[in-house]
Amino acid sequence: MKINIFADTICGWCFIGHTNLNNAIRKFPDTKFKISHTPFQLNPGMPAEGISRAEYLQTKFGGKDYATPMYENMKLKAKEAGIIFNLDKIKTTPNTVLSHLLIILSEKFNLQNQIKEKIYRSYFIDGLDIGNINILINIAKQNNISEKIFKDFINEENIKKVNSKITLAREKGISGVPFFEIGKEFISGAQSILQLESVIKSNLSKI
Repeated sequence: MKINIFADTICGWCFIGHTNLNNAIRKFPDTKFKISHTPFQLNPGMPAEGISRAEYLQTKFGGKDYATPMYENMKLKAKEAGIIFNLDKIKTTPNTVLSHLLIILSEKFNLQNQIKEKIYRSYFIDGLDIGNINILINIAKQNNISEKIFKDFINEENIKKVNSKITLAREKGISGVPFFEIGKEFISGAQSILQLESVIKSNLSKI
């Protein structure tokens, strides 16, 4: 079964959706899944070096106090999925193009799930700057993707491909992520394991 996920690597709801999907898939041990990652950018105009977390919260929400209720809800949902977010550790809100490139590259090695998981955990749990190439090189090397292979993959052509995927999402009318294409059905938001399971079952019955 084909599953395509539109997501951004600084999207906490995407991390929750990623986790719940992995748990839902485990309920179908006899089904072969082909899972693809399609990049989405919540902040397409973000400078390449990113901006400070404080500046981001001020620009996006009017300050940390205004962002807190949304983030508290997200942390609660993350906890239900078995993840403890450490948002106070985050010092930089990054540009996510390089992290998307690493995930796309990792698909060639069938490592996209592990790489995506590590990128999410690096940002939301460890508070690392996942726009920093050295952080991403370390993630790549930990998963047996060499620094050279990753650096060679970061080129103008591949960056254009990432941007074209983002344009594709907009053309499909996708304004928020995560967004799942499961078989022939679409499902938006950080859905529960049971909801994702139900959609998978529904599509399996049509095969």
